[in-house]
Amino acid sequence: MKRRSSCFPFFLLFFFAIGLLAAILFTPVLAAQSYGPPSPYLSPWQRFSYSASLLWNAGNLTVPRDPNGAQQIFVIETGESVFTISTHLQSAGLIRDASTFRIYLVWTGLDTSVQAGNYTFSPAMTAIQIAHALQDATPSEVAFGVLPGWRMEEIAAALPTSGLVITPEAFLSAARSPSAPLDFWPADVSAEGFLFPDTYTLPRSSTADQLVSVLLQGFASHLTPEISDGIARQGLSLYQGVILASIVQREAIRADEQPVIASVFLNRIAIGMKLDSDPTVQYALGYDAAQGTWWTNPLSLEDLQVQSPYNTYLDAGFPPTPISNPSLGALLAVANPAQTAYYYFRARCDGSGYHAFAETLEQQMQNACP
Repeated sequence: MKRRSSCFPFFLLFFFAIGLLAAILFTPVLAAQSYGPPSPYLSPWQRFSYSASLLWNAGNLTVPRDPNGAQQIFVIETGESVFTISTHLQSAGLIRDASTFRIYLVWTGLDTSVQAGNYTFSPAMTAIQIAHALQDATPSEVAFGVLPGWRMEEIAAALPTSGLVITPEAFLSAARSPSAPLDFWPADVSAEGFLFPDTYTLPRSSTADQLVSVLLQGFASHLTPEISDGIARQGLSLYQGVILASIVQREAIRADEQPVIASVFLNRIAIGMKLDSDPTVQYALGYDAAQGTWWTNPLSLEDLQVQSPYNTYLDAGFPPTPISNPSLGALLAVANPAQTAYYYFRARCDGSGYHAFAETLEQQMQNACP
């Protein structure tokens, strides 16, 4: 009598296959609900195996390594692999498991867009938060530089590429009517002259008013008794001293000439002579579209006749406000000028940026270039 063959192994294999197929189909769906859709470049088997790993090791992604951990700088060099980056993150105590972190990056496709740069991370962040932060190396703070001799429009022009969210228009509005002006300048004047040249580290989210305030604080912090007392010894108010420093800043190509140039203007002031300064005319003319600059050079005879209170060839005394934002060196030059008998100066003919100085108009004419 023949024994009947059993169908049990067949059904067992059938149900196993059905279960495996269901797992392959639905495990990625469950993972996608928690971690987002998989990268389109993954094969079906990769989608299944990666999703299973993500679901099994969920805590490695969603639970911070140390909720009380301190922030630290994490550097990614250009060309570093995701394997190396994830390993370093685990070694630094920032993530729980490098392997799960790598799988998450590959699952989401974020592995292809990790940026080199300096990051500030904390073990209190989840691995998922760190993974997404790796897509943007833009720092939360920005280094913003103001160059000596810039007028406030030039500061404004530097903002669009600075990383700050401040528009040029918002900055100029804030600078023209500062919310917290320093206490020694006249009412209803702009912050021109007091936006201290330096490099400042600022939050990217800084407002225009905050930027102006920081620049004014930069000036106030550099206003030492040596400067204020020195300006007073020249018979000038502090505001007049800043005006003169702004002129000296624009006249002096070479910083070591600033005290001598300051002495020329102070000598002119002492005898009631007009300042006769080209930069004040340039300031009056404003932006030169043909030259692409706020400082027209050279000036024509017609330019020197421009009707403006800033034209010191026509009007005696100081212009109404500073014409640029002077450096510490220019302020010190006005406070402690060289002791000279010079009343004139003009650019040397050798292209060095230095000037030839003269005591008389006749000597000034002799210093003209051939």
